[in-house]
Amino acid sequence: MSTTKLPTIGLLYLDHVLRFFDKSNFKGWPDKIETVCYHWGNDKARFVREVKSKNIDILIGNIPATAYETFREIARELPDVRFLPSMDTQFANKSKENVTHFCEKHDLPIPKTDIFYEKDEAMAFLRKTSYPKIIKKSYGPSNYGGYFVHKVDSFKEAAELLKKKKYHPVYVQEFVPMMADIRVMLIGHKPVCAFWRRPPEGEWLTNTSQGGSMDYSDVPQEALQIAVNASKAAKAEYWASDIALGVDGKFRILECATAFAAFPYIRDWIGQYIMWTLCSERFKKPHIPLYNWEELGKIRTPLLRTMRNITFGEYTPSCDSADSVAVTNPELYPLLPVELQLDEEWPSESWNFQDNYTPKSKAEVIADLHMENQDVGEDDGLPEVDGDGLEKVLNISNDEFEDTAEASAPEIKNTDAKADELVLTTPQIEAFFGGVKGIGPKLTEVIISTLGEKGTSEAITADPSVFLTVKNIQQKKVDAIIAHWDNFKTTLVTTDFS
Repeated sequence: MSTTKLPTIGLLYLDHVLRFFDKSNFKGWPDKIETVCYHWGNDKARFVREVKSKNIDILIGNIPATAYETFREIARELPDVRFLPSMDTQFANKSKENVTHFCEKHDLPIPKTDIFYEKDEAMAFLRKTSYPKIIKKSYGPSNYGGYFVHKVDSFKEAAELLKKKKYHPVYVQEFVPMMADIRVMLIGHKPVCAFWRRPPEGEWLTNTSQGGSMDYSDVPQEALQIAVNASKAAKAEYWASDIALGVDGKFRILECATAFAAFPYIRDWIGQYIMWTLCSERFKKPHIPLYNWEELGKIRTPLLRTMRNITFGEYTPSCDSADSVAVTNPELYPLLPVELQLDEEWPSESWNFQDNYTPKSKAEVIADLHMENQDVGEDDGLPEVDGDGLEKVLNISNDEFEDTAEASAPEIKNTDAKADELVLTTPQIEAFFGGVKGIGPKLTEVIISTLGEKGTSEAITADPSVFLTVKNIQQKKVDAIIAHWDNFKTTLVTTDFS
C-alpha cells in the first residue's frame, strides 16, 4: 500500500438544499471525511473559518444557482482549497444565460437564443420576430417540471407573459419542434447513463411530471458525443446534458450542469472516480461499461433507487496456450482524469451580467446583487395589455423597465424595499395554507420554520419552486400551492386575517 498522504476531503452542504453526496459514496476512503454547511445570509466569513479550521484540501459538492456568486468570492478567499467541481465547471449551473454563453463559446449546438436586459430592445425584438418562441426564466431554481418554460405564439402572448412573470433578463429561444430529448450523465467525460424523455402525444414538454415517458434503448452515438464534448469543455469530473432531437433530425443542447438527479449507484461511481483521481496509487479506476444503462434500465425504478456499490469487471479473454496474444479493444469513451487549470475561465467581473450590467438609462452600475436573496416572481411589472393597446408596452421608458427589473431581481444591498411589494403576514400565510389540499397546520409550521416568514411569503408570491427544499413537499404539493395562490391573492384586499 502506498504511503502517499491523502488530501483531507470535505463535503459541502447548504441548508434547505438536497444533498448530492454522502460519505458512503466514498467507500474505502481511509481517513475522516469532514462536512461543512453553509447557512445562507451573512455566513461567508464563518464558513471560510470552518473550512480553514478543518484543514480541508478538497471541498466536494454542487453550488445552487442562488449561491453561485457568493461561492465565487468564498473560493477566492480559500486559494489553497480545491473546489470539486470547480467554480468554472459549475458556471453553467447558475443560469440558462450561462448555459448559452458556455455553449456559444465552445461551439456546442443550441437553439438560437436572444437575451435582453433592456425593455425597449426586448419588446422591439418580440414585436418583429416570428413565432412560436420559447421564453424562460433564466436564473435560480427555474425549471421544476417545466413550469418556468413558456411557449408563446404571438407578440400579444409574449407581452402578457412578461407583464405577469417579470422575468429579467428576457430570455428567448427559437421553438424547436422535438421528437424527444435525451439526458446523458457522464463521469470523467465518459457516458455512464443515458435515456430518452418523450412528450405525451400532442404535447411539447418532455418532463415526466408533465406526462412524459422515458426509456433507455438505442441512444444515438451523436448525442453521446455532444455530451462528451460539453463535459470536456467544462473540465467536469461529472456532468449531465439534456439534448433535444428536433423533427429536423438535428441535436441541440437544452441544459447542461453538474447538478442533476442521479440514482445512488451513479453517485457511488462518481465517488470512486474522484478517489481514483485524487490518488491513483491507492484507488482503482472504476470500470463502467458503455451502454450499461440499457441493462440496468430494465430494473424497476423503485429497486434502482435502493441499489448501491454496483461494480463491473473488465473482460479478459481466455486462452489455452501461453503464446496467445490478447486482442486489445480500446474504449470508445475512456474514463479520463480532469485537466486542472489555475486561471479562471469565467471570472465574475466579466460574466456576472445579472449583477454587473449597466442599464442604458443609468450612469452608475447596478448595486452588488446576491442571488441567494432572490426575489423573482409573478407580481405585475409590465403594464396591462389588451388587443387594442399593445403599443402601450412599447412606449414604456427604460426607467420604468428598470423598476421592473429591480423588483424581479435579488435583494439589493442597502436598498429599502419597494413600498408596494407584496409581503404576507403570518396570519395570511396560515390562512393561505389552510386552503391548500395536503398541507395542514403541522406542515405549515415546518414550512415557516424552514423558510422563515419572509422566505415563505416570497415563495408563495414569487417562486413556489423553493418549497421543494422543505421536507415532505413534493412537486404535487407545489402544483397545489400555485393553483391556490391564483385564487387566494384576489381575497387579500377585502379579507381581514387578523
